[in-house]
Amino acid sequence: MTTTTEDPIWGHPLVARLLRISRRLRQADRDRPWLLDASVVVGVYLVFGLPDFLHGDGRLAELVRHSGLPVAALLALQLGLVLPLLWRRRAPTVVFGAVAAVFVVQWALNVWLRADIALYLALYSVARHGRLRRLPWAGAATAAALLLVVARVSVVVSSLVALFFLYAAATAAAALGLAFRIGVAYLEALRERAARLEVERDQRSRLAAAAERTRVAREMHDIIGHNLSVIIGLADGGAYAVDVAPQRSKEALQLIAGTGRQALGELRRMLGVLREERTGGTPELSPQPGVPDLDALCARVRAAGPEVTYRSVGDVESLDPGLQLTVYRIAQEALTNTLKHAGTDTRAQLTLSVEDGEIRIRVEDSGRADGRTVRAGDGAAEGAGQGIAGMRERAALYGGWVTAGHRPGGGWIVEAGLVPAPHGSALT
Repeated sequence: MTTTTEDPIWGHPLVARLLRISRRLRQADRDRPWLLDASVVVGVYLVFGLPDFLHGDGRLAELVRHSGLPVAALLALQLGLVLPLLWRRRAPTVVFGAVAAVFVVQWALNVWLRADIALYLALYSVARHGRLRRLPWAGAATAAALLLVVARVSVVVSSLVALFFLYAAATAAAALGLAFRIGVAYLEALRERAARLEVERDQRSRLAAAAERTRVAREMHDIIGHNLSVIIGLADGGAYAVDVAPQRSKEALQLIAGTGRQALGELRRMLGVLREERTGGTPELSPQPGVPDLDALCARVRAAGPEVTYRSVGDVESLDPGLQLTVYRIAQEALTNTLKHAGTDTRAQLTLSVEDGEIRIRVEDSGRADGRTVRAGDGAAEGAGQGIAGMRERAALYGGWVTAGHRPGGGWIVEAGLVPAPHGSALT
């Protein structure tokens, strides 16, 4: 059984229509903020003010007789209560003060008007748009003004009943304003958080893409660089042997074909993994190379011409797969550099040892046959080459180090040390 966290009410057509209307109203209010305030003023007057003058039941005559005020004065009191609401969002405290003053004057003159609802709207506006530290003062002023109303209506209704309903209405107005204020603030906080999360997500995506590009470039460098160096060495040896030992030339071509197929297979597996997410298929996978594959690595380099020996010390095959891959790639890059820079007439020694919790990889060669020890760029010791930089990046995952430089007596030496993390997990 599947569950969903989405409330089905949000998919209801009526709710969707109301949300669209709400969005349009908010957009219209942002474009013309005065329009809503004017609509509130007109609506309040039409609903609560105008009926005092239109009813034919003698309401207006009773107001005039009971208060002793002319119709113009009554109209002025109504407008004094309603018109200030036009600025209720821009200056809520000032509007409340003006409405409360007219309200007190009106009831001091013993005039009962339906437009008194404006006092509650002004209190709502203070809670909704004003400074919160002024809300208690507005509440106290409302309570004091309503006491005057209670004193006037006590002749027709119980004072406690009048006090309860008047104060309940005032409390509801303030609570409604605070509820809307908190709701809007919460929505704004959600929008800001969503915007921050979107920015952080984009940043994480860019960082992940950059890290993935670096990883793929490093793997491609290791695969293509090594195999091409072996192929070039075999091709040079085959070209030399074509006139002297044709059988050796044929063997060189066969080794070139085998090396090319291996490189092509590794590239296909890598590209298959990269395409897996887009195609939805299952790529053809195979185990990553490790320490047991170092013998085959040395054999391939040896087939290209150099004399390569491999020696291991300690329990090297018990290392975790990630660490074995790092060891293999560092040895592969170092031997590739030997083949590339020292040529085919050289002797290379690969030593792998595990001692005192540290893995040491050492690759040294005797240099070129002509005695030159200067390599292309001659900056590898300082990390100028891409290969040395790649080895150092791999070693850094295990808190390790890599050094490269001239070997005493001629040749080149690359040495790396790896420190496995607890439980054999690489640092990420």
